[in-house]
Amino acid sequence: MDTELQPLDPDTCLDLLRSVTVGRIAWAEDDGTVTLLPVNFVMDGDTLVFATAPGAKLDAVRGGRPLTFEADDLEPALRTAWSVLVTGSSEVVTGPAETARLQRLPLSPWIRSAGVFFVRLTPRTITGRRIPLHPGGVTTEYVDPPGGRD
Repeated sequence: MDTELQPLDPDTCLDLLRSVTVGRIAWAEDDGTVTLLPVNFVMDGDTLVFATAPGAKLDAVRGGRPLTFEADDLEPALRTAWSVLVTGSSEVVTGPAETARLQRLPLSPWIRSAGVFFVRLTPRTITGRRIPLHPGGVTTEYVDPPGGRD
């Protein structure tokens, strides 16, 4: 049985991203410090969109920092999982018509705050991998506790 990590092509990666709503955005500061924060997101065609309030994420985007986005999903009982990485450039969406259109997308931030900005991440690279399905990962063997059974 093949249990090696399977690389995923970009189209499969995009399909997988469309199946989840939470991922993580990461960027590096000038001093090498890496920041990694969770975001709710939605795919808009082949680009990724998330909403954010003023703060570190918005500062990174406005500062022109390259972003890396990661999303994944797993099924522990079957010991299968996938992970997708997207790296690219980002921009704050400022056009009123485009902002209105993005507001209609199924994006559901967990925290509602005033002054929300939409950020679009345009992929430069998309990579992914999958741990293939291999049942039998759950051990059901009983082991006597220390001291034995009553």
